[in-house]
Amino acid sequence: MNKKLRYGLIGAGSNAEKKHLSNYLSLPNVELVAICDVNIENAEKIAEKYKIDKVYKSYKDMINSEDLDLVSVCTPNSLHADIAIFALINGVNVHCEKPLAINAVEAQRIGDAKNKSGKKLMVGLNNRFTNEAVYLKKIIDAGYLGDIYKAKAGWVRRSGIPGRGTWFTNKDIAGGGVMIDLGVHYLDLALFLMGMPEPSYVTGATYQNFAHTTTRNRNGYIGNPNGIFNVEDSATGFIGLKDGATVNFEFSWASNIEKDQTFVELLGTKGGASIINGELKIHSELLDTCIDLSPNLNPNIKLMNEFEHFTNCILSEDELLAPAEHGVYMMNIIDHFYLSASKHEPVFFEKNRGNLKLLSC
Repeated sequence: MNKKLRYGLIGAGSNAEKKHLSNYLSLPNVELVAICDVNIENAEKIAEKYKIDKVYKSYKDMINSEDLDLVSVCTPNSLHADIAIFALINGVNVHCEKPLAINAVEAQRIGDAKNKSGKKLMVGLNNRFTNEAVYLKKIIDAGYLGDIYKAKAGWVRRSGIPGRGTWFTNKDIAGGGVMIDLGVHYLDLALFLMGMPEPSYVTGATYQNFAHTTTRNRNGYIGNPNGIFNVEDSATGFIGLKDGATVNFEFSWASNIEKDQTFVELLGTKGGASIINGELKIHSELLDTCIDLSPNLNPNIKLMNEFEHFTNCILSEDELLAPAEHGVYMMNIIDHFYLSASKHEPVFFEKNRGNLKLLSC
């Protein structure tokens, strides 16, 4: 196809530059048109570095002026809904960083706007696009693991608070703490690999044990010792699914553990699989003998590129791997988790119950 998609970047932070900008710049069918940030100096620095002609302080001005085909939304969580909805209703496709919104109500607003607009929205769930996840999903869909009845997911850090007093530790801006930050990554991956099953109930607990220190900050995140820290730094929970399967999960920005770890483990009736710290292993039985397999995936060959996938879906009728509906699904689960943690008891999902309504995916 000869058409070049006109692209605008909303948000000029490190994630916007390293992930979205660098990847979209590498695509031959994308033309980088403009960048926007309320901190105009940050936007101007990136614009100069990447030779971007147009710089805006207002995302509305940029969208109204530039006839864009797609934008990336790389802003604090509380801004996702208003920006994504404005872009969608003005005919622009949206690549929105995770989480889709700060809660299920806001996420549903985005989903409704997407449906009305006829445009596409993809959630930036980058862990779905790793070689390990893409290959494992193929194995699962082909039936090699059988029925998955149990899963574990987590991302635990020893010292990884993203800076006390940054927007990450302010509930009004972030929507929550480590659960909405790290939990979205690996809980989403486990549920995605399981086929986005319908949840029955959630039991959760949150902890705040490192809010009054800056010694457990993530490298490069300085923070403010007097800044707001009104979110959890650790979370753990359990999901019961309608099909009888279960999911255990744990996430921490800071905890007294030996080392950091990311993990997703799936147990099926024919086999099991795990992705621990990025390494995929498959466990099964062959000729009456238990076997362990370590697929040799070439890291230099990308099985699926998140950014190429989105542009291809915009230009075709292909289905998105991480659509808005999946973002709404996850925010429903996270809302239930926080409610359970606050009530100290399980919380059940009920359809047609206002903001607790689940979308079918």
